[in-house]
Amino acid sequence: MAKATWNGVILAESDQTEMVEGNHYFPPHTINREYFKESSHQTLCPWKGTASYYTIEVNGQKNENAAWYYPDPKAAASNIKDHVAFWHGVKVES
Repeated sequence: MAKATWNGVILAESDQTEMVEGNHYFPPHTINREYFKESSHQTLCPWKGTASYYTIEVNGQKNENAAWYYPDPKAAASNIKDHVAFWHGVKVES
């Protein structure tokens, strides 16, 4: 079971994550959406496509662009469509 936490709360928990480049990608239905706010930030990966980001907000504290996902990935990354991965101090344990 993989679990993502930040600021003392569980952001996501699943035993069905997809591992890509050392990151756990959590299925969209396993994230606690109350902590996620859409961000306008995007990045481009040559083989996965364009990533969209979420800012995490917990108890009034924000972690800008701390989670990302691929809403329309390239074919090679179709297994992580809409799955969410973390960085910027979010702790992911498995």
